[in-house]
Amino acid sequence: MISNQILQNTIEGLKAISRVEFSVIDTDGKTAASTSDNMSEFEKSALEFAGSPADSQEIQGCQFFKIYDEQQLEYILVAGGAGEDLYMVGKMVAFQIQNLLTAYKERFDKDNFIKNLLLDNLLLVDIYSRSKKLHIPTDVKRVVIVVEAENGKDSNALEIIRNLKENAGKDFVTAVDENNVIVVKEIADGDGNPEIDKKAVEIVNCLEKEGIGNVHIAYGTIIGEIKEVSRSYKEAKMALDVGKIFFSERNIIAYSELGIGRLIYQLPIPLCKMFIKEIFDGRNPDEFDEETLTTINKFFENSLNVSETSRQLFIHRNTLVYRLDKLQKSTGLDLRIFEDAITFKIALMVVKYMKYMETFDF
Repeated sequence: MISNQILQNTIEGLKAISRVEFSVIDTDGKTAASTSDNMSEFEKSALEFAGSPADSQEIQGCQFFKIYDEQQLEYILVAGGAGEDLYMVGKMVAFQIQNLLTAYKERFDKDNFIKNLLLDNLLLVDIYSRSKKLHIPTDVKRVVIVVEAENGKDSNALEIIRNLKENAGKDFVTAVDENNVIVVKEIADGDGNPEIDKKAVEIVNCLEKEGIGNVHIAYGTIIGEIKEVSRSYKEAKMALDVGKIFFSERNIIAYSELGIGRLIYQLPIPLCKMFIKEIFDGRNPDEFDEETLTTINKFFENSLNVSETSRQLFIHRNTLVYRLDKLQKSTGLDLRIFEDAITFKIALMVVKYMKYMETFDF
């Protein structure tokens, strides 16, 4: 159903053009929108007109018109004012509002379809039949982008993103919960992650310009069939969570960039606790001092290269070797050995994952 605010904006714009007063009254006899306070006196007459067989009628010096939505009476339009063209102007305005009803209903139907598509609530045969009915291409490349913004609902992030010029026509913007905005974006042939990243940056900049901060964006893989939209959406949702755990310094992340973090995210917590206990023998990695943690992270960043790591840490090579030896004694893992380094790296990631999951109440 079209909102009263849309109706109000429409008739005010048409009044400015035609200099005719308008009132839109619903089938209960209540005014939905009006350009003049004096138009409220026609509510009773509109209710009586609604029960008549006529589609238009002159009453009390004004023109009354019925507005239908698929043969169902939705509104009564009252056009008031002087002039020989009052009937023609009123007829044109009634036609405009009826077209608005059709357009908004189609938008609602498409939005409802996309929501069910994302949530995997449709049978395969229904996906293609409804796509055809709604004139939605089924075999174009698309990607699902999930946008999470601080106070996104209160700040109307959905409408802000929906009103971006770039989203007009081919893309769909919707929400299936109050936390995220979802963009189902059509992708041109030859485009890939760089173009999607560019789009994500535009969204972040637009929201920040409107005062919405702490924006996180994730997107799934590019799919070529409309039936795969739900898969791209699930990937984007996972990327959003995994990104917060292992890529906290980034506000845009792709599912294809998650690496081993994607596997760790799917591990059950009891198994993670067992693994950490075996690796660290009951010791919490958080107990390592800042110097040790900095050394470990920098060593991994430089692909286990002792010389480059010591140079970037501004320490002597022997000092770094001493720290690595000390770490080996306390954990039994020598980070200079590839297998031990992999085990240690995974263990640190598992700890991050466990700490993240502890923030939720189950």
